[in-house]
Amino acid sequence: MSDSITLKSAISRKILVINCGSSSLKFTLFDTDKEGYSANGQVDRIGSGTPMGLSYEGAGAKFDKDTEAGDHKVAFAAMLKELTDKEHGVIENPDDISAVGHRVVHGGDAFYETVILTDEVIAKIEEISGLAPLHNPVNIVGIREAMKVFPNAKHAAVFDTAFHHTMPDYAFLYGLPYEYYSEKKIRRYGFHGTSHRFVSIKAAEFVGKKPQELKIISCHLGNGGSIAAINGGESVDTSMGLTPAEGVIMGTRAGSIDPAILLYLMDNYKMSSADLNKLLNKQSGLLGLSGISNDMRDVKRGAGEGNKRAIAAIKTFGYGIKKYIGAYMAALGGVDIIIFTGGIGLSNDDTRIDALIGLENLGIKLDLEKNLKANGTKTVAEVSAADSKTKILVIRTNEELMIAIETLAKL
Repeated sequence: MSDSITLKSAISRKILVINCGSSSLKFTLFDTDKEGYSANGQVDRIGSGTPMGLSYEGAGAKFDKDTEAGDHKVAFAAMLKELTDKEHGVIENPDDISAVGHRVVHGGDAFYETVILTDEVIAKIEEISGLAPLHNPVNIVGIREAMKVFPNAKHAAVFDTAFHHTMPDYAFLYGLPYEYYSEKKIRRYGFHGTSHRFVSIKAAEFVGKKPQELKIISCHLGNGGSIAAINGGESVDTSMGLTPAEGVIMGTRAGSIDPAILLYLMDNYKMSSADLNKLLNKQSGLLGLSGISNDMRDVKRGAGEGNKRAIAAIKTFGYGIKKYIGAYMAALGGVDIIIFTGGIGLSNDDTRIDALIGLENLGIKLDLEKNLKANGTKTVAEVSAADSKTKILVIRTNEELMIAIETLAKL
């Protein structure tokens, strides 16, 4: 695990980071000789039967346009066309790419760190795809296509779950018969690990200490959200579980609920596993509670207009975060830094207030003026009051850079 946010190499390297979804392809290209990224973009509406959308930024150009309809193969070709364009491209040909870092959601019990991709590794990722059926299979599609487009580059898998493999067994075990863990690997894995790792290192840099010296609670809050307890640079607990459905309520996910509710719904509403999956992952959370949207900005507008369901959704969201913060303070035996990141964590001062209000007696005190000004910070903003015993930081995460750093470390 890297304890640095610097992408440096004695040999000049160009590293392409790929995040492949079922209908989108996100890409960012880094050059170890330069600060920041050289190019980034996204191809969306993959497989929709309609023209795909392409956004691109690089070599002084920035644009959005439609391109031909197609599958992931066509999307990768569209990406390569822009990266090698004579006017705004940043490479001459595919061989300029030294390595490709792939975001892979679930590493299961098999992968504890970034790995160079081989046929055996890909087969193992396929084997554990049942733990993340919506994510891992399409991650593999992206890996296979990228290997065709960049055949001479090294390819590495960076797993969302890897950072959390330092959790002790008493934190990751569920209260089921032990055989479900030992034989079926049903346990808490946690997600957003790349983001939690990045912001925890960034926080340590900001306060002038090493990650090993700090107790940190990291709140990654976006359409998906998770909280992590980080002790001495290692994850010791996190809110997401076997899947990304557990924990705080999210844009469309219910978060943690009484499991007997599912039995009740099955018995009384004849809901199938597919029905329950749709309910828990697509119809719940901010969307289900507010009846307005999964987007916090829309829900806030509704609350401002007096919509009681929107107000309840916002309060439930913040209260859930507060409970995790309290629990993780107990797990850590105190906290030095609380971090807010992700789309909501970065840009919503109200959420930070809801999550921390009333914790003043625990040494956690916001500066309300700093908190308001921190919305959308480009780097790191401190929002704790001068007399707060705990530092409260708002940090813009950069998972792409972290993936590039982890990939470079494996070369």
